[in-house]
Order: sequence, then structure tokens, then C-alpha cells
Amino acid sequence: MLESQSGTIKTQQTPKWLIYGANGYTGRLIAKDAVKQGLEPILAGRNDQEIAPLAIELGLSYRIFDLADQDIVNQALADINLVVLCAGPFSSTSKAVVSACINQGTHYLDITGEIDVFTAIFAQHQAAKAANVVLCPGVGFDVIPTDCIAATLKNALPDANYLALGFDNKSQLSPGTMKTAIEGVKLGCKIRENGIIKTVPLGYRQRKIDFGNGLKQAVTIPWGDVATAYFSTHIPNIEVYIPLSPASIHRLRRLRWYRPLLSLSPIQRFLKYQASRKCRGPSEQERLQSKVYVWGEVKNDQGDIKQAYLTTPNGYQLTVAGTLLAVQHLLHYRGEGGYFTPSQLMGRNTIESLPGTSRIKVISGTFKTNTQAL
Repeated sequence: MLESQSGTIKTQQTPKWLIYGANGYTGRLIAKDAVKQGLEPILAGRNDQEIAPLAIELGLSYRIFDLADQDIVNQALADINLVVLCAGPFSSTSKAVVSACINQGTHYLDITGEIDVFTAIFAQHQAAKAANVVLCPGVGFDVIPTDCIAATLKNALPDANYLALGFDNKSQLSPGTMKTAIEGVKLGCKIRENGIIKTVPLGYRQRKIDFGNGLKQAVTIPWGDVATAYFSTHIPNIEVYIPLSPASIHRLRRLRWYRPLLSLSPIQRFLKYQASRKCRGPSEQERLQSKVYVWGEVKNDQGDIKQAYLTTPNGYQLTVAGTLLAVQHLLHYRGEGGYFTPSQLMGRNTIESLPGTSRIKVISGTFKTNTQAL
């Protein structure tokens, strides 16, 4: 493990926290905003040529280590109070970091949206509780807004047994997000049915939804809330939607035929390499100007329905703000350990405290049976 102190050396009483994957698109944004807030994270990753210059630019310490060796990861986190994992796909990176956090008594945050990662980390709840360690994945756009809407709707309709969530987001994707999406294609779509996560074909269901900016055709996607909203609400049936044009829905469904090919390791490596080369994420101007419309709906057996609406800044802006809010929360945390969703850890109104975000509006609605499964 390579380590350098290029910033102020902290006292032993000062909690230490670390950003792993600080050289990525979102990791850089989090590191730079952390410094603006007067925080001093240790930057970390496996690429010395990218981490070191960023640390020097920001006046921060840095550590270089790979996640392939569990003993090295344990050693790297031995004196760390909190780690924020920003290196994806998280299916490849989270296991070693979560294990080290439990072993070393280090709180864990990440910005994943991967369903399988959420469920794998949830399975570590008892171990984390015994170690008095907080595990809270998904403290960015995945999944703070939708998780808070889910918890708010559950509070509004306690006997709900169906939950639909969705968002309308026009932002360009970062390399890391695109790599995760490429990996997700081979896994198919996911919904939760009768409490169980179920794999269904891509573009499985479509319906018309007003996300807060007009009625649009929408389709199911494998979003993290299929896992996390269940942990927050215990609602047994969950789907997540995004708006797509009819032509885009048709193209998405055509991918069903190519899933075996897209699952091959050489194809996955090639597509992820292309994502690294061609995806740059939104510019600063795009991040500051765009916003996201977030929606949710619950229904009970009697046909009662509640809907909720929320607007947020660009997803990457929200991820930075949400992550740093969670960091501040855990650096002063005195509660018990275990697995938490963002709404469980910081409260269902957490989203409303983030800059540029509206209050959640809950209304009573009429359930329309216009959902199609194909």
C-alpha cells in the first residue's frame, strides 16, 4: 500500500474518512465539494497516476491500494472511521470493502444502484450490528430520492401492498454509471413480487405515468429500490419506471434476444472499455441546469392510492450533496450498527434538506389499470 500525506495531518481525536475511487467522475466531484465544505477526506484508489495529482491539487492525503487482496484492504482501513466507496461496478468492489469495514470497525457508505449489491450488503446486517458498524449503500441519486418517497408513501398509506417508483432524468451518464448499466443488461429486469425479487424480461411492463411534467409512456427498469424500498417499507410488490419513447421501448425489448451474447465476458469487457472512452458525464453547466422529476405510487387491497412528487437537481449534483450529508451524519453518529437505507439512517425527509430539492408532495389518486406486461 502506497501512502502520502500532502495535506494537514489530523489529530488522533479527529475522525478519519476515506473516498475510494476518488479519481472517477463522481468521486472527484465528491472530493472537491468535501474540501469546499471544510472536510479533509483521504483520497484512495488503485491508480497512483490519477489519485496523487488530485490529492496534491486539493491538498489532501492519499492512499494507493488494490481491492484484490483482502489483507491489504483491511490494513488500509485499520485507522479509518468511515469509507465512501465510489468505484464501480460495485458488484466487483463492494465485497472486499464491506468485509474490511466490519473487521476494522469502519462505517461504510457507497453510491451504488445495483440490486444484487444492496441485497448482499443487507445480508451482512447482523455482522455489522455486532461490530457496531453502519452499512448504508446508495447514498446518492441511487437511492435517496426514491427511498424517501417510498418511506413517505408508506407513512401515508400504512397497509399498502404495491409500490411503484420512477423518475424522469435527461442527464448524460458517467463512465461508471454506463459500465453498471452494461453489466445490468445481462441480468435482465427486476421487480419484487410477493416479497421476492423476480427476474423478468427487459422492458417487462409499461404504463403511462405523469412524473410531474406531463403524461409519458414508461417502462420498468432494474433500479436499486427493488431491493432497498422493501427494506424501508416491507411493501411486497415493487416496480421502478423511467419514461421512454415507444421506439426506445421496442429497442429495449429487442435486447432480450441478445442477452446471452451480451453476457459473454469478452463482450462485457469491450463494451465497458468503450464506455470508458466515450462517456464523460454531464458538464458542470449541464449539472447545474438540469433537474429530475421523481414520482411514487402506493396502493392497498381496498384500492386506496397515494402518489408523491418531488423535483431534485441533476442526479450527479444530488449524489455529491447526499453523500456528504451522510458523511457528516456518520462522523458524528452515536447510534447502533447494522444495515440501513438512507431513509432509515437519516429520516424519510432527508431528501428535502438537500440543495435545490423540493418538498415531497403527497396526493390521493385514482389507480388506473393501464399497465401492460410483455
